[in-house]
Amino acid sequence: MRLQDFDYYLPRRLIAQQPLPERDRSRLMVLNRRSGSVDHRLFSDLPKYLQPGDVLVINETKVLPARLIGKKESGGRVEILLVRKRQRAEGDATADEDGAEWECLVQSCGKLRDQTRVLLGGEIWGELVGRTPAGLWRLRLKVKGKDDQALWRIGYPPLPPYIRRNGDPAMRTRDSERYQTVYAREEGAIAAPTAGLHFTEALLDEIEGRGICILPLILHVGLGTFLPVKQEEIGKHRLEGEFFKVPRKTAEAVNAARVQGKKVIAVGTTVTRALESGVDGKGTIRAKRGETGLFILPGYHFRAVDALITNFHLPRSTLLMLVSAFAGREFILAAYEEAIRKNYRFYSYGDAMLIL
Repeated sequence: MRLQDFDYYLPRRLIAQQPLPERDRSRLMVLNRRSGSVDHRLFSDLPKYLQPGDVLVINETKVLPARLIGKKESGGRVEILLVRKRQRAEGDATADEDGAEWECLVQSCGKLRDQTRVLLGGEIWGELVGRTPAGLWRLRLKVKGKDDQALWRIGYPPLPPYIRRNGDPAMRTRDSERYQTVYAREEGAIAAPTAGLHFTEALLDEIEGRGICILPLILHVGLGTFLPVKQEEIGKHRLEGEFFKVPRKTAEAVNAARVQGKKVIAVGTTVTRALESGVDGKGTIRAKRGETGLFILPGYHFRAVDALITNFHLPRSTLLMLVSAFAGREFILAAYEEAIRKNYRFYSYGDAMLIL
């Protein structure tokens, strides 16, 4: 298939710039793959579509305050997006005094070179110390004293560029809360698993109260999820690897549900990719951790997931390709056209879709 097969036109006014005051008051478009029906509900109606014994799988990754704004010692503005923390060699005694090293993307109003020093505020600064083979900058982040919370004080939520207030200090506190799921636990993502943003503690309690098992996994959203596809023949695109972890308890519960004929509902494309990356040759989910570059395209045979909760995704994106693989490209694009006609809100802070 070709890249243009996953294109559509979205009016700018439908790109959600703010989260709704209440997470679970987002709209929910419900697609039924078997009947071809499309229903329009609220996200708070989700429990009505779940049955006792079903398993709802969530991604407990926590979004880092990965966007840093500073200036060079010469005075030029610098913007940094932390991508991943580099692992120190075992037994490296200089790690504490040298500071943590990150791979990052850097934008600057002037030329950057090795040993460029970036002032980030207070007693925090960074130094560029070279490039990775993939072309990312290596940044040594230094803090005076041992302060594990320094990054959370100076960093901004790494909102996508289509949310145009990016870097607005007045919205920093609100976005720090709302661009994070209520169940985020393990730091490591540089973008939110947005399907999970609609859940509240009360809604999760209601779901559990109906006899649905809620179980976690981890996939730290990285560059692989949102880098654009540049190959016109989409099968030639390669995803950057992202860390994932499927706990044993989650794997066992998913396997048991499938044996019993119950549904496995993935909250988001990240959960889908993690579960499908954990399937062995016999179709059994295994406890697993490592990196996945699984790129799911139409024609893929799903072996772990029966239903999918997801947001509305960008044109030509790998995420749109995944949901098209799950429900059929024509069905998805027709549903997107209806969502546009009915003024659904799109992308990270937008409305949701449940595919049954």
